[in-house]
Amino acid sequence: MTYQASSVPLIEPLAPASEAVISIQGVTKRFGSHTVLEEITFDVPRGKTTAVLGPSGTGKSVLLKTIIGLLTPEAGQVYIDGDPIVGVREREVLRIRRKIGVLFQDGALFGSMNLFDNIAFPLVEHTSKTDQEIRGIVLRKSELVGLVDHLHKLPGEVSGGMRKRAGLARALVLEPEILFFDEPDSGLDPVRVAYLDELINTVHEETGSTFFIISHNIESVKRTAHYLGLLFRSRLVGFGSKEAMTSSKEPVIEQFLAGRPEGPISMDEMSDAEATDLGLTHEADFEAESDGVTTAPFGTTPVVGTRPVSPDDDTAVTRTAQL
Repeated sequence: MTYQASSVPLIEPLAPASEAVISIQGVTKRFGSHTVLEEITFDVPRGKTTAVLGPSGTGKSVLLKTIIGLLTPEAGQVYIDGDPIVGVREREVLRIRRKIGVLFQDGALFGSMNLFDNIAFPLVEHTSKTDQEIRGIVLRKSELVGLVDHLHKLPGEVSGGMRKRAGLARALVLEPEILFFDEPDSGLDPVRVAYLDELINTVHEETGSTFFIISHNIESVKRTAHYLGLLFRSRLVGFGSKEAMTSSKEPVIEQFLAGRPEGPISMDEMSDAEATDLGLTHEADFEAESDGVTTAPFGTTPVVGTRPVSPDDDTAVTRTAQL
């Protein structure tokens, strides 16, 4: 059974809470007639690891690109450390981006440059540091990710996992306050994913930065994340601590995190996308603020991020891992 989704008024951009290093307020993104994100609102707590999950094609990577200013939303605002990024001058966007680092799915390395030069690239382009200073930074970050003995190699001469680690080292050289991961486990076998998760936890402990992970690997984010969000049919259907989300009884959240075929999420991503475009919702309704998880009915907007998210939430789990 389906029904027509109710209309939802646009969420006005709100001043972000001091505990939120990223505040996403009422963000809507469309490509032509297809709505990829609709009125997404939540706060990312400072100094924690937050992961946004969702079935394939639900707009996870679009959300990441919108947050860092690579895509402009049709509505809404994104604040990074209190600064708005939507609708500001390019110079201001570039200033804000100096606070962030990004690990893309494939590492996004230059194939003609060895790993050392790839890692050093942001320092060469964006700082006035000497060659000796750059070398010292590259060696320190390479040691952190376990690549010191391979810096002379080209990206094509190393494994996918090593390219990921080189991309991570490059993302760290400018000492970002926020580090984004776009499907960090993509293309890796389960053992390498587990090693990468340990590395992510170790780097987080070393740096104290805010980590934001886009993924659909449930077991991986359970090992790394303190907070989880779930996208489905263009909307954020839940956001909360890992403990609250994994114990939620809401149908979509429970189905996705359990990896079950029974539930609102269908086998065909295109069917879910078409249901979104038609404004149709599943018969399963959601209740707001259930068991610490902010959720909402399909076709409505969850009330998320309208109050401060404390990084000292007693449900948050600090994970410690050793290389």
